[in-house]
Amino acid sequence: MQRTPGLEIIPLIGLPEFTPDHSLATEIVRSLVGIAVDDGDVLAVTSKVVSKVEGCFVPASERAELIERDTVRVVARMRGPNASAIVENRLGVVAAAAGVDASNVAGDWVLALPEDPDASARRLANELRDALGIDLGIVITDTVGRPWRYGQTDIAIGSANVALYADERGGKDTAGKPLTVTQRCVADEIAAASDLVKGKTAGIPVALVRGLGEYVVPGTDQRARHINRDLELDLFSLGTQEAFEEGYRSALAAVAAGKVLDPRAE
Repeated sequence: MQRTPGLEIIPLIGLPEFTPDHSLATEIVRSLVGIAVDDGDVLAVTSKVVSKVEGCFVPASERAELIERDTVRVVARMRGPNASAIVENRLGVVAAAAGVDASNVAGDWVLALPEDPDASARRLANELRDALGIDLGIVITDTVGRPWRYGQTDIAIGSANVALYADERGGKDTAGKPLTVTQRCVADEIAAASDLVKGKTAGIPVALVRGLGEYVVPGTDQRARHINRDLELDLFSLGTQEAFEEGYRSALAAVAAGKVLDPRAE
């Protein structure tokens, strides 16, 4: 694919505080009045407003039970008071507290992530096509940390009509050297870029991204869930302390089974 020469990211202003009584598509259409929008544009939508519209509220008193329900496996446990665990959640995303969040949620409630963000994205794309007569790309975003870097960024947890990757493998770089690894995750790049005009404190949950028409593919079967690396291919599937503990347990089991000598007996 040829690189896009320019990119424009426009925050959608005036969206309401979403509840299950709102139609996300209807409110987005209202906020687009006066903004030129066309086939090939992308909407980056914060997962929190999708959760609110879909009614994913849980009493704050049940937060621990919700995290446990949505946890597939524990990757690492954070240390210190009120620390939570880094886990793989039911969507395959590795995140603190399974993605359960209380920020920007009124009252004594917390929000779970949408049940199926890819399905939510597809539904929103279809509703916007019916309302506007155009095919928009949809990326549903959520905020996560990175294991080797400070700070957080947004990633794609749901998508529709968007090619997830720009696969440059098999091509050559500007020096004529073969590219064997480069596979840019366009969906995550859209999510991260859009958060520059959205964010938790701005009250702007949706951004329009222009200039990426080459990556908007109506009807594509690519889904953001496919971005998650399979566990058997994950070289960093456990935290440091958890890896030590698992290794120790495995060694004790091997000693008990007589497969290795017990070094403590020397």
